[in-house]
This record gives sequence, structure tokens and C-alpha cells, in this order.
Amino acid sequence: MYQKIIETITQLQNISEERRTILQPLIDFVQQKIDNRQEVNLNFICTHNSRRSHLSQVWAQVAAAHYSIPNVHCYSGGTEETALFPKVAETLTNQGFNIFKIAETTNPVYAIRYSDNALPIIGFSKKYDSSFNPVSAFAAIMTCSQADGGCPFIAGAEKRIPITFEDPKISDNTPEQAKVYAERSLQIASEMLYVFSMIKK
Repeated sequence: MYQKIIETITQLQNISEERRTILQPLIDFVQQKIDNRQEVNLNFICTHNSRRSHLSQVWAQVAAAHYSIPNVHCYSGGTEETALFPKVAETLTNQGFNIFKIAETTNPVYAIRYSDNALPIIGFSKKYDSSFNPVSAFAAIMTCSQADGGCPFIAGAEKRIPITFEDPKISDNTPEQAKVYAERSLQIASEMLYVFSMIKK
């Protein structure tokens, strides 16, 4: 894992009791899969698949690697397709990731690397039921209340887990933008690292 990501992980925050309670169903889902020696498929879902769902997907994959939890595959999707917001890629780059575009379109495709020896995470906006994502035996993790409320049914999901985060979009076009995106990324990182730190192999 890149040294700067390891340094970012050392800055992570403590998790409040309230958030630990919210995260427990995800811990339980991952633990059950590990106990049964099954693949762990996690699909992080938000309305636009542009900010929070990508940050969650990336940090969950890193957390699984950091704690050497095997067979974890993280995905993301939206209730609609837009584009990965450029500030997300910039924020993750600042926190130690190596990110480059592999397709330049209105919905660019990014390769997001956390290690030279791991498969890159492919980041682009897509609907949650895109053919790129799993069709069954996955947990649907709802990262925004809009998607949670607007998606009463996620086909193929074995479990639906709401873990919502405040949208960093509220800071767009303000002097606080970089700070807010960095803070949201670190919050999500802290929570995903906490989840995987609780898994017993």
C-alpha cells in the first residue's frame, strides 16, 4: 500500500457510539460471509454515484486490504448515472492514491490505485444495477438518505444497510470545498477501517 495512504490512515478519527451502532449491520454481514468462506460483495449506493458512494467503495476496498480480509469486492452505483465528481479524484489523490483517467468522456472512467501490486479500483458513475455490478449475493449500502428513500427495493441484494453521510456537495463553489471533501473522505475512511478492524478471520 502506498506510504501516503498509510499516513492518511494514521490520522483517522474515533467512531462515536452512535455511528458504531449504525455500522454494526455491515460488520455482521462481512463477518458472516468470512465465517462461511464466501465472497464479500458490497455495493455502495447513492443518488448520483458521484461522491459519497465512490469514497465509500474506495475506502472499503482499502480497509479490507489493510486488514488482509480476503475475497472482498467493493462496487458503487446510483439511482441515476452522472459522472464521478472531479473533486473526489483530487481529494483521494491528495490522500495518497494514484489516479488516472482511462477513458475521457462526459462520464470519465478512472483507475484508482492504492498499491502497485493490487488491481486498481475502476471508478465511474453508473446505475446500481449496471452490468458492472453484482446481480445477487451482495449487501446494498445506502450512503445517502435520498437513495435510501427513493429506492425501496434493490433487486438481488441479500441485505440492505443504510449508512448515510452528509453530502460534501454543499461546499461546492465555496472557499471551504477542499476542506469539506477532505473531511468527508476521512470520515468515510475512518468508518470503513473501523468496520474491517472488527472482522475476525
